[in-house]
Amino acid sequence: MLPFSRVTVIGLGLIGSSVARAVHQYMPTVRVTGYDADPAVRERAREISLCDDIADTAGSAVIDADLAILCVPVGAMGKAGEAIAADLPADAIVSDVGSCKASVLAALSEALPNACIIPAHPVAGTEHSGPDAGFATLFHQRWCIVTPPAEASETATVRVEEFWRRLGANVERMDPQHHDLVLAVTSHLPHLIAYTIVGTASDLETVTQSEVIKYSAGGFRDFTRIAASDPTMWRDVFLSNKDAVLDMLQRFSEDLSALQRAIRWDKGDELFDLFSRTRTIRRSIIEQGQDDAAADFGRHHD
Repeated sequence: MLPFSRVTVIGLGLIGSSVARAVHQYMPTVRVTGYDADPAVRERAREISLCDDIADTAGSAVIDADLAILCVPVGAMGKAGEAIAADLPADAIVSDVGSCKASVLAALSEALPNACIIPAHPVAGTEHSGPDAGFATLFHQRWCIVTPPAEASETATVRVEEFWRRLGANVERMDPQHHDLVLAVTSHLPHLIAYTIVGTASDLETVTQSEVIKYSAGGFRDFTRIAASDPTMWRDVFLSNKDAVLDMLQRFSEDLSALQRAIRWDKGDELFDLFSRTRTIRRSIIEQGQDDAAADFGRHHD
């Protein structure tokens, strides 16, 4: 039995359009209604037949939904909740895809005080955005972390978990605050570092006469891919999860200072031990199926 029969997707960017495509592919009898605040995005979604129906208002999009998924930047969750409040069916479940959970839960609870809210975070994505960027297999074998509040209905939580399993995801349940700490380490801090490194390289472009980009090696190219992610989304992520991000940033700064001292004082053994430990982390990620062991990180060479 399908967990839902009528799904509404609010926000038709990379994640929202991927949800719509995945539902069509893996649950073809489920009706998908879409909405985006940008009229141009709605028009494009109609052109490519992204959903069964594209509504012109958020309220009309959810009027018969039994699951409404908010695929908007985390800073816009409260506003999106307010936009559907008057038309949301009493028995509908509201979820989301944001990478910050405590702040999203608080915003949605305030906007929708009587709704059943089961937040979720599919840990998947690319640097691309827009309704054309999505694809049905985006969530395949990726983790989706479901973060229900303490008082949440177990039945509703299980239905949301089953929804993501049907889209191909591995599902884990987690406390919202713990989720935010974990993601600060695994996602938010790496993005912050990437933005910083690429920004520094940009500042050095005139000094090095464009050689930074001309001779960029694989490591720098990987940072530029991360740093090409949607700026609105990541601005909101850092502001919404600021406490955990700042805690991790302080820890990183301390570790970076220790690394600086090791280099300055020629502590080769200390450097070797660190690099050996981090190499083991890479192998663990491959063993758990979160990446593959393809040569040169899977890059294609002509």
